[in-house]
Amino acid sequence: MIELAGTAAITSLTRPAGETADVAAQSSAAGAATGSGDSEFAAMLSDMVADMTATIRQGEEMSMKGINGQAGTQEVVDAVMSAERTLQTAIAVRDKIVTAYLEISRMAI
Repeated sequence: MIELAGTAAITSLTRPAGETADVAAQSSAAGAATGSGDSEFAAMLSDMVADMTATIRQGEEMSMKGINGQAGTQEVVDAVMSAERTLQTAIAVRDKIVTAYLEISRMAI
C-alpha cells in the first residue's frame, strides 16, 4: 500500500506530467544558475516523503508482527502512534501548500 508513494509524487503535484522528466534533467544545470533554491526545496520535500514512507511502512510492519505475536504491545503502539503523527504532519503540510497555492492564484496580476 505504501509502495505507491514516492518522491515522484511531490514532483507530479507541482508540475504537469510531461514536464516531470524535463525538470529532473534540467535541475542540475538550473540549480547552479539560480542558487539551487528550487532544487533545495524539492530535495527537502523528497527527503520528507522518504522519511514519511519509511515511518508508515515501519508502523505497518510492526502491526503485522503484533498480529502474528512476534512483537510486544508497547512496540506496536509506539510504531503505530509514530506513523499516525507522521501522517497527520504530512496532511497538515499538504493543506498549507494547497492554501498557499490558492492564495497565489487569487493574486491580481
